[in-house]
Amino acid sequence: MVTVTHRPGVQPDPRRWWALAALVASMLTLGFDMTILNVALPTMAGQLGAGTGEQQWMADAYVVVFAALMLPAGLLGDRFGRRRMLVAGLAVFLAGSAAGALADDVSAVIAARAVMGIGGALVTPLSLSVLPSLFGPGERTKAVGVISAASALGMPLGPIIGGWLLDHFWWGSVFLVNVPMAALGIAACVLLLPETRDPASPTVDGVSTTLTAAGLGLLVYAIIEAPEHGWAAPPTLGMLGAALVLLALLVLRERRAARPMLDMALLARRGFLVNTLAATLVMFVLSGLLFVLPPYLQAVLGHDALGTGVRLLPLMGGLLVAARAAQPAVARFGARQVVGAGLTVLAFAALLGARTTAESGYGFTALWLSVAGVGFGLAVVPAMDGALATLPADRAGSGSGLLMTLRQVGGAIGIALLGSLLSGAFRDRLDVAGLSQRAADTAGESVVAAHLVAERAGAPGLVASADHAYAHGMTLVLLVCALASLVSALLVVGFLPGARSAPAAPGMATPAADAGQ
Repeated sequence: MVTVTHRPGVQPDPRRWWALAALVASMLTLGFDMTILNVALPTMAGQLGAGTGEQQWMADAYVVVFAALMLPAGLLGDRFGRRRMLVAGLAVFLAGSAAGALADDVSAVIAARAVMGIGGALVTPLSLSVLPSLFGPGERTKAVGVISAASALGMPLGPIIGGWLLDHFWWGSVFLVNVPMAALGIAACVLLLPETRDPASPTVDGVSTTLTAAGLGLLVYAIIEAPEHGWAAPPTLGMLGAALVLLALLVLRERRAARPMLDMALLARRGFLVNTLAATLVMFVLSGLLFVLPPYLQAVLGHDALGTGVRLLPLMGGLLVAARAAQPAVARFGARQVVGAGLTVLAFAALLGARTTAESGYGFTALWLSVAGVGFGLAVVPAMDGALATLPADRAGSGSGLLMTLRQVGGAIGIALLGSLLSGAFRDRLDVAGLSQRAADTAGESVVAAHLVAERAGAPGLVASADHAYAHGMTLVLLVCALASLVSALLVVGFLPGARSAPAAPGMATPAADAGQ
C-alpha cells in the first residue's frame, strides 16, 4: 500500500472534497448516535423491562469502550494505515448497529453498544488524522471545520431522528439507521481516501490498554450498581478501590514509558490541565442531563418520542449559537473570562432547572435548557481551544488524544453517577404502598416501569407518586450539576492563565465542532 503525504508544490488530490464528504457522513453518523439512544431509552425500558441501572449500561457501554480504546485505535491507524483502520472501524460500527437492531434483551443491546464503541473509537481520531494528506495548509482549517461541524450537528439531529423512527417503527430502528450510513462511508473511504501512515508513532501498549479498559469499566460498574448495594457496602467499596488501583497502575506505567501512549506529563502544563478539567466537567454535566431529561419529557410530561427529541432542541440550539460566538468573545475578553462566564451561566441554568416539578410544564424546561446550552457553548469551545493551543507541535497528537479520552471519561462518569443518584432518589421517594413486593420492586426500577405497573394494577396514585419522585431525583441531579459547574468556574478563574488564547494551529480541531464530539 502506498503511503501518501501532502507536500507543498504538489497538485492536491482533485477528489479531496468528495473524500471529505465521506468523512462527514461518518462523523455525522457517530454524532447523532451519541444522542439518538437517549430518546429511545424510555421506550426500550418499557419493552425490554430495563431498570435505570440497565438503561445506564445501555448508554455507558458505548462511551466506556470508546474512551478506553480511542488512544490505541489512533496509534493503530498511524502504524498500519489510517484508511485501513478507518474502514475497519466503520465495519465494526456497522456490525454492532446491526446486532443492536436484532437484539431481543438488555444484555444483547449492551453488548452491541460495546461493539459500536470499538468502531467509534477507530473512526473518531482517524477522521481528523487523514486530513493533512488531502488538504494543504490553506484549505485544512476549512476542512477541519466542516468535518467537526458534522459531529456537532449530529447531536441535535439524534433526538429528532430517533423520535421520528420510534413513532413509525420499532425501537431497533435507532440502530438500523446506522447500517446504510456506515456502508456508504466504507465505500467512499475505499474509493476516495489515500492511505497514510506515521511509522514513527508510539506502539500500542497492550498492558496500558487493558488497564484503561478494566479500570474505567470497573469504576463505571461500581457507580451504577451502588444504589442497589449501597455506597458504603463492601462490594461497592471493593470495586471502587480496585478501579482506582488499576487506574493508578496505568498512570505509573505511562509515566515511566519512554514513549507513552497516554502522555500524562502534559497535565503538568497548567493551561492544558485546567482547560481539560473544565471540558471534562462540562461533558460530565451534558451527558448526565441528556440521560435524565428524556424520561421526564416522555414519561412525566407525556410527550411521544418525536416530541421529546424536538423538545431537546433548545439545549442544542443554545450550544451551537454560543459555540459560534465564543471565539470572538475570547479574542475580545480572553479565554479565562469567557470559560468562567460560560460555567457560571451553566451553574445558573442548573439551579433554575432544579426548581422543575412534575407540574412545571415544558415552557419552564425550555427556558432553562436554552440557558444551559449557552453556558455549554461558551465554556467548552474556548476550553478545548485553549487546551490544544498549549501543546507543542510534536505533542499535538498525544495531547489531543488525552484531552478527548478524558472528555469521554467525564461523559461516562456523568451518566453513571448522575443516573445512580437519580435512581436512588426515585426509589426512596416512590410510594408503593398496597403493591405486592414484586410489583413494588418493578415499579422502583424506573419511572417508565412505575407507569406500566400502575396501568396493570389500576393504581392511578402510583403514576402521580412516580412523576413527583422522578422530578425530585432530577432536582438532586441538577443541584450536583450546578455544584460541578461552580467548582469548574472557580478553578478556571483561579488557575487558568490570563493571556488571550492563540489562534488554533492549522489542522487543529475547531471548536464548534468539538462541542459535539
